[in-house]
Amino acid sequence: QVQLVESGGGLVQAGGSLRLSCAASGSIFSRNAISWYRQAPGKQRELVAFITSGGSTNYADSVKGRFTISRDNAKNTVYLQMNSLKPEDTAVYYCNAGTYYSGTYYLGAYWGQGTQVTVSS
Repeated sequence: QVQLVESGGGLVQAGGSLRLSCAASGSIFSRNAISWYRQAPGKQRELVAFITSGGSTNYADSVKGRFTISRDNAKNTVYLQMNSLKPEDTAVYYCNAGTYYSGTYYLGAYWGQGTQVTVSS
């Protein structure tokens, strides 16, 4: 079983930065694509970014140029560097261990507990 633990959330002013971490247990981590999703109150969970096992990345249009996803397989950790934060980035951020095939990210069964990001205006 894979366990995912997110950390790094908090309260930040608009224009500020945060770095989220997703630490994974389990030997399959290096073979998984890992994604970050977020869910704001009253809204559906949405894909923010994902990174494949080979290091290719993909971003939602709303975060392109501001967020960077990276992974350290030696530490079983994926990061989400968030710069130029906006109030609309406020949400609970979750990581997911899934698969990537033929241009599409497929959700896996494992989610972390989430970390709250709040951006004040």
